Amino acid sequence: MGLIYVVEDDRDISEIESFALKNSGYDVQVYENGAGFCRAVRERAPSLVLLDIMLPDGSGLALVKKLREDPRTKQVPIILVTAKTTELDKVRGLDLGADDYITKPFGVMELISRVRALLRRSGEEQGERSLSVGKILLDGERHAVYVDGVPCELTYKEYELLRLLMQRAGIVTTREEILNHVWGSDFQGESRTLDMHIKTLRQKLGEAGGMIRTVRSVGYFLENDGLKAEDVRQER
Repeated sequence: MGLIYVVEDDRDISEIESFALKNSGYDVQVYENGAGFCRAVRERAPSLVLLDIMLPDGSGLALVKKLREDPRTKQVPIILVTAKTTELDKVRGLDLGADDYITKPFGVMELISRVRALLRRSGEEQGERSLSVGKILLDGERHAVYVDGVPCELTYKEYELLRLLMQRAGIVTTREEILNHVWGSDFQGESRTLDMHIKTLRQKLGEAGGMIRTVRSVGYFLENDGLKAEDVRQER
């Protein structure tokens, strides 16, 4: 099941949301303010966000805008949870990129129904489909990687990096695109971070690590036995 971030400063409401979602089989993390939520998103993008509009350190609408501007989270479903009932607030949230809204007080069954509907539409309810390139198999449902049938233990960043390269097998992905996708658009570390992760990922994949190819001064791509040099292209 999916990972859901609940951003809500009212502890009574967040406990109700968390309890209902966990009972429905979802993994849930709760944040009482936008700052804690943003730190968590930088570490791991969720499958869905339940977001209160009124937060102690700012507006939830500003967070919607930020999520939609980040390549890693622009497709993450967002449900606004608010006590406001005016049409203008709802329209503003939807115009900024929210997918749905629910008004307090709400019923637990209605909440779960809306969550399931959004996850079905985004494809998360059934889990990410597996990816296979050469001897590498990425099992999205189990969040596991196998090389020639043998489990390969990866960190979260290594997993996300490999998944991106597998999704774009045969396409050169620039360093900037990789950093934005895996580390987030507000990443301020050194680009050597990417090089070190590529190095450790290659080592952990063993012989299959040689499939990760470097395009000097551009980026990286994952080759396949069925690909020829002329088939490799840079994504525009």
